[in-house]
Amino acid sequence: MGAKFKAVLTAIVAAGVLAACATTPEEQAPAGVEGRKPGGEPTAVKPQPVKPVDVTGKPSGSPFAVLKDPNNILSKRSVYFDFDKFDVKEQYRPLVEAHAKFLRENPSAKMLIQGNADERGSREYNVGLGQRRSDAVKKMLQLLGVKDNQMEAVSLGEEKPACTEHGEDCYAKNRRDDMLYNGEY
Repeated sequence: MGAKFKAVLTAIVAAGVLAACATTPEEQAPAGVEGRKPGGEPTAVKPQPVKPVDVTGKPSGSPFAVLKDPNNILSKRSVYFDFDKFDVKEQYRPLVEAHAKFLRENPSAKMLIQGNADERGSREYNVGLGQRRSDAVKKMLQLLGVKDNQMEAVSLGEEKPACTEHGEDCYAKNRRDDMLYNGEY
């Protein structure tokens, strides 16, 4: 190869590289999310905007003060489940999203997600169901940008009931995840 040919080839390659760098990436639409109706038929899930969360704290100035403020969504710490289910119901998604925002904005915060079940079923089954419930909330938090080292999902099975009576109202209170922050567990 001649020197002129190498120089022309180098110039063409350099122009191609520069042209490739100058292109503007196209906006990519977010992936669609779908849920399932009881019959298994898919339905589109519309994303709901997350309400602003005040993470400035109140009297103490600590960002953790909002966790105890009864007027703040972050004071709510339980997600309830249907019988024998572990999918996060639509009504609890804003709560989980608010906790995800708090955790993202406070990297020193750590959360323990305790999965619980009612007394029906064997002890082994309830431990497994409690774990699937706590894993469901953890996975949702991960998808919302919370770092894995900020949370832990455990199962308590039927060992920490919120209600000890024997009836559906009481069972419903025991089918839950509790979200606890550093110093609360």
